[in-house]
Amino acid sequence: MSWKRNRYRLLQHVRKYGVGVAASTVAVVGICIYVNKKNDFKVFASWTNSSEQLEYPKIKWDNNWDRRDPKLLVKPVKDENNNDVNDEDVKKQTPTATRHIILIRHGQYNLHAKTQKEKYLTDLGRTQSDLTGARLRDLNFPYTRLVSSMKTRAVETCDLIHKFLPDLTVERSDLLNEGFPIPPEPPGDWRPRDYLFYQHGPRIEAAFRQFIHRATPEQKTDSYEIIVCHGMVIGYFVCRALQFPPDGWLRFTSSLAHASLTWLTVRPSGRVSLRCYGDTGFMEPNQITY
Repeated sequence: MSWKRNRYRLLQHVRKYGVGVAASTVAVVGICIYVNKKNDFKVFASWTNSSEQLEYPKIKWDNNWDRRDPKLLVKPVKDENNNDVNDEDVKKQTPTATRHIILIRHGQYNLHAKTQKEKYLTDLGRTQSDLTGARLRDLNFPYTRLVSSMKTRAVETCDLIHKFLPDLTVERSDLLNEGFPIPPEPPGDWRPRDYLFYQHGPRIEAAFRQFIHRATPEQKTDSYEIIVCHGMVIGYFVCRALQFPPDGWLRFTSSLAHASLTWLTVRPSGRVSLRCYGDTGFMEPNQITY
């Protein structure tokens, strides 16, 4: 059956039953417009307009993204039939716990500041941080860590959250300070000097490697860790963790609200999922700022 004949029958079906019958019908029409003429039974996504683009996925998941794949942490041992015989060693290096990493952007701060120390939280920023702390307390997870960058606005946000989780010990890390990871694609309306990417990028990548990874084999129970930092850092972390193009960080950052929750889950297998991004459902609409 020819490609044109297939398309004609599909359109006749839509005319008979109406395009408004279901959204799925319209979706099917959009998808089936691009049918490989060489093989009528292959249907491609509607945005795919060339048979040369059909090998998916373009970028496959790298299971060793954090360099902690258990199979690569032990010396390979083969028997006479070239079969792996080091299964016990691999098992010892295999994590069993899940890491839940909750990334918090700092609250609203003084945008008219001329120095970093003057970038303290506004009254609304303090209210936002209190609401975030109360939300984390009400979630009642068995938190194991609370760490923040060393910038004033992040330190203040972290300390306000700590009031609601007093059993945690507060940590600081200058690796988490705000900065420009890599030149974004597409570029924003502004572009900092290139040396800032050169200066900040390695530090932010080092922060990702230190804080975002699967659990160690010694960790026996799931952990819930809170990291208070900054919008550009969080956007970059999310892209890297999900193995999206990291230069897309600005697309995430521009929609990240102050004192919002972003929740990454790293499974023992190394698979990563995004539970939520920029959650502010616990705030009133007039308390949400960007």
